[in-house]
Parts: sequence; C-alpha cells; structure tokens
Amino acid sequence: MSNLFIRLYLDEDVNVLVADLLKARGFDALTVRDAGQLQASDEEQLAYAVNQRRTLVTHNRTDFEELIQVYFNREQTHYGVIYAVRRPPQEIAQRLLVILNQVTADEMENQVRYI
Repeated sequence: MSNLFIRLYLDEDVNVLVADLLKARGFDALTVRDAGQLQASDEEQLAYAVNQRRTLVTHNRTDFEELIQVYFNREQTHYGVIYAVRRPPQEIAQRLLVILNQVTADEMENQVRYI
C-alpha cells in the first residue's frame, strides 16, 4: 500500500506549537503528550512511532542516532527520523513543511533527515 503523506510524531523535547502549526496546514502531527507517552524512554518513543507508522521528530540527535543504528543493524523498518536543531517553533515548522510538501511517507521509510 502506498503512503503519500508523512505522519509526524513529535518527541517530548519538541515544542507542541510545532504540531499546532503543522495541523493548521492540514498535516498529521502527533505530540508525545497527545499520545499519552510522556516520560517514555527514547527506545519506547521510537517503538511507538514505528508501531504507528510515523516519522519521529526530535532534537535528541545523539541518542536517536544510536537507536536508528540498531534498527539498521537488525534490518528493522522505521518510518523515518527528522533531527531538528533547536530553533523557534515557527522556523522548525517551516523547515518541516518543506519535507512534508516534497517527500512522501514511502520515501521517508528508513530515512534520516536533518533540519
């Protein structure tokens, strides 16, 4: 089955305003808070994103790069990770919109992007 639109899952350290700005543009952006996953470990956050077929957005590059390497080594599928440098929420949302408007969910599978 082809998946056109990326569905985002914003890690706990990403400002919830980012999700609100993306939702206002019609995109599916779920926060950790809204998913009831506050205080879950990084491993649990990634597993949740994978289970929900969502692309994870995080500022936590170091820890998630290690987790993604484990997925790669085990040939496990994930639905993408986007590492965002800490910036104002409006700027992060704008950078995410570039990806959301140019990359399909299928193209994002097993990919990592830096914004």
